[in-house]
Amino acid sequence: MAIIKPPKGLSTDARKAWAALQEEYGIDDPAGLQLLAIFANAFDRAKDCKAAIDREGLQVKDRFGQLKAHPLITSERDARGQMMTALKALNIGVEVLHDKPGRPPGR
Repeated sequence: MAIIKPPKGLSTDARKAWAALQEEYGIDDPAGLQLLAIFANAFDRAKDCKAAIDREGLQVKDRFGQLKAHPLITSERDARGQMMTALKALNIGVEVLHDKPGRPPGR
């Protein structure tokens, strides 16, 4: 399987995530590559939103001087949701660490 280059315009971190997922899971079909592109773009969007929120704070003042939640919080949440949806559509999941709820025995 040939490694397929990520789309232009992605950050270095998104390009690394693209390469890791593409190589690890052998994603090379057109639909899979499109989903991977959606993941990578959402990855960058979430990262950009988080950087702005970290810089400006979780709350901002509105035109009346009242504190309100930073408007990018919902954009960050939505981008993370798009990332998870793309991973789910690619059938990439997170391994379950425990088969039952609660703390593992011995801890």
